[in-house]
Amino acid sequence: MEDRLKGLKKAMKNTLFKELQFQDEHKFHIIKKIQQEQETDEMVLLALLQLLTSQRTGFELAESLRARSIQKFEEKEGFLYTLLHRLEQKQYITGQWTEAEEKYYQLNDKGRKLLQKAEKQTKSKYALKELLEG
Repeated sequence: MEDRLKGLKKAMKNTLFKELQFQDEHKFHIIKKIQQEQETDEMVLLALLQLLTSQRTGFELAESLRARSIQKFEEKEGFLYTLLHRLEQKQYITGQWTEAEEKYYQLNDKGRKLLQKAEKQTKSKYALKELLEG
């Protein structure tokens, strides 16, 4: 580190940030925001594939993702349906309409293989996006 930067942290702590204090509410929101940013596309896609092991509607998927603290589709449900459509086009999931005009989605054999492969390789930061784009 350069000599001119030594002691910068201590100087800032003693001057600029001397009276700065975070309330618990602020700390909570900061931590939550940091966690949101750690929601990678791969993590979201993995969660979605895991949820699709059983038949679900898009609305049920959005609720389940929200329950897992994944807020990528919060107030942007159209992106979820776009992703579902893309997965359906790539033949990883199947969609089926009911008489009540609800569409249910579920993994097919190709999607289950993708999920198994992704779960095995998640620890090594395996990129699911590459499989979808390829």
